[in-house]
Amino acid sequence: MNNLKDTPCGTTVTVRKVGGEGATRRRIMDMGITRGAEVFVRKVAPLGDPIEVTVRGYELSLRKADAVYILVE
Repeated sequence: MNNLKDTPCGTTVTVRKVGGEGATRRRIMDMGITRGAEVFVRKVAPLGDPIEVTVRGYELSLRKADAVYILVE
């Protein structure tokens, strides 16, 4: 398993686990990123942060610090 931070642009992946602790984990899950969700990596900012993804039909921007907690397959 890789984390979402290392996923290349144009790739669709499935979330296998959401890590982190407390408020960080809850915030990620509240955005719709839960186990089994399909995530499409749309683009990455020129300096690498943030990452824009499509999840559950809407676009979402994630910081690399949060994307590292999302394990995908």
